[in-house]
Amino acid sequence: MPLNFLQDNPFLFMALLAGFAASIAGGVVGSYVVAKRIVFISGSIAHAVLGGLGIALYLKRSFDLIWLKPIYGAFIFAILSAFLIGWIHLKYKEREDTVIGALWTSGMALGVIFLSLTPGYNAEVMNFLFGNLLWSNASDLIVLFSFDMLILVITLLFHKRFLAICFDENQATLQKASVKSLYFLLLSVVAISIVLLIQVVGVILVIAILTLPAAIASSFTIRLSRVMLIATLVGFVFTTLGIYLSYSLNWPPGATIALTSALGYFLTIILKKSK
Repeated sequence: MPLNFLQDNPFLFMALLAGFAASIAGGVVGSYVVAKRIVFISGSIAHAVLGGLGIALYLKRSFDLIWLKPIYGAFIFAILSAFLIGWIHLKYKEREDTVIGALWTSGMALGVIFLSLTPGYNAEVMNFLFGNLLWSNASDLIVLFSFDMLILVITLLFHKRFLAICFDENQATLQKASVKSLYFLLLSVVAISIVLLIQVVGVILVIAILTLPAAIASSFTIRLSRVMLIATLVGFVFTTLGIYLSYSLNWPPGATIALTSALGYFLTIILKKSK
């Protein structure tokens, strides 16, 4: 891969830094998601935030609220969706996949309704749907790496307890761990990560960067801390390769990164089966 493509297009370097920030979140939090087997929860939250994006953009355009960014609405809906999934699962013992279906459809329906009511052309939402990696600037990088720092701090503080609820909730309960609180915290971290990743690959493709690198890493080791490290590196490789291919082929970067991740995952499965 020639490195002069970064020299010829300096904005690609900013995109590469944004991709690195996304790889950290995806590698760390995605490892918990894969270990806990809550992959589709991330898809539900990601699609539910479309409602927050649509409402925030509607309010911004209709009432001239310049300060109101759609990402604020996405963040609120992500946290609310995560808590709703956790609350219904724990309190009413409902299957999470049922709640996922309800949140997935209702969030997207709200988003579509409010976007249809929003005056003007909604190019801003298209960036959130499919990612706006190539438009990353210094302020975006500050936000992305700040989210990364928050995720890393939470992980360092609660890693052992997250391990307990990921692999054996009953044992964690016997050890008098606060399983409910930890479950809500884990879902909150997943929601924060999704909001971060949406800015890179978009709502539709967020599952790829959140789960596929972690799934690949878990095929090489069972120790979760190593899975996180390998997943972060794999995610960065996929992001870099995706940016390069999108630049060379004139493809959308978010979709190219997601496709690269999926192909890498399938290749890993094939190689593992052939051994």
